[in-house]
Amino acid sequence: MSKRDYYEILGVNRDASEDDIKKSYRKLAMKYHPDRNPDNPKAEAQFKEAKEAYEVLSDPEKRTAYDRFGHAGVDPSAAGGGPGGFGGMGGGFADAFGDIFGDLFGNAGAGGRRQGGVYRGADLRYNLEIDLKEAARGTETRIRVPTLETCETCKGSGARPGTSPTTCGTCGGQGQVRMQQGFFSIQQTCPTCHGAGKVIATPCSDCGGAGRVRKHKTLAVKIPAGIDHGDRVRLAGEGEAGAGGGPSGDLYVVVQIRSHPVFTRDGPDLHCEMPISFGVAALGGEIEIPTLDGHARLKIPAETQSGQVFRLRGKGIKTLRGNGYGDLLCHVTAETPVRLTEHQKELLKQLEASIRENATHSPRAKSFMDKVKEFFNPG
Repeated sequence: MSKRDYYEILGVNRDASEDDIKKSYRKLAMKYHPDRNPDNPKAEAQFKEAKEAYEVLSDPEKRTAYDRFGHAGVDPSAAGGGPGGFGGMGGGFADAFGDIFGDLFGNAGAGGRRQGGVYRGADLRYNLEIDLKEAARGTETRIRVPTLETCETCKGSGARPGTSPTTCGTCGGQGQVRMQQGFFSIQQTCPTCHGAGKVIATPCSDCGGAGRVRKHKTLAVKIPAGIDHGDRVRLAGEGEAGAGGGPSGDLYVVVQIRSHPVFTRDGPDLHCEMPISFGVAALGGEIEIPTLDGHARLKIPAETQSGQVFRLRGKGIKTLRGNGYGDLLCHVTAETPVRLTEHQKELLKQLEASIRENATHSPRAKSFMDKVKEFFNPG
């Protein structure tokens, strides 16, 4: 009985990419796997047919031979395997599924990240608390960080000086072993070398074979002007040392800004609340207000209302990515006097009576009362 065309079996064109071939086979393998079709006697034959087609078309050399000579080019019974042929399929169902599921679940084989037990070191985080002025103007400080560093005795190999790690006999240096269960073949981390591919017969006495030792190191950190709460400063290569000679990770310094007793921050701008006396609010005057760099004079115009905001240009925080500065916004609040003497109370009563005689002295109150009257007496 003649064999069906491999491209027809997988349902792909002759110019199909390797990825298209793999996707098509994956669908067919899932559809016709015998374990999923116990009541369909034809499923196993269809599964084998799809597997055979995939093993040929997924191999560039075998696919070229098949495209040139058809089934004769890949017939294992032909002498020498036929033109461009090969000595048998081999491997069984498990090999094909191992290839597919290895791609699906990211098994790390030779050439992968696990090869040779080489790992990039972990990134570290350090929370640094600074005050608002340091954040606004920038600062430089020193921090002490616990970390893993390459062992100086064994230079990171984990083996005692004068000795070297040997290739793992369980996995042959691959770092992984293949476990077969029925039709499935699953790669797992080697239980002997734990993925390193090498074993250490005589561990280093200082690091115990780990290749790294725990230490504390002191680092200088430059905090740029304008940094905000939650921003990070990255110190490249100052994280944990990599395993097996791998590169070190990075250290991220996360800035946390203490609350300030006077100012609140809104991006590059600062806000503060400034109480002023009843007389200054009514008659005007000049007051002294605090800034991050000292004090400044602010002129209050007459008839200033409570809650009015005055802006001092350039008295805020430097922008992190630029040369400009934010502003300081001063919210003034007219303060009601307390602990008045009898004489002061009498003076205020006279003032109040005088103000009531002329509604123009209290425009906001008049406007409010007009709205109340309109509400209760519409039309």
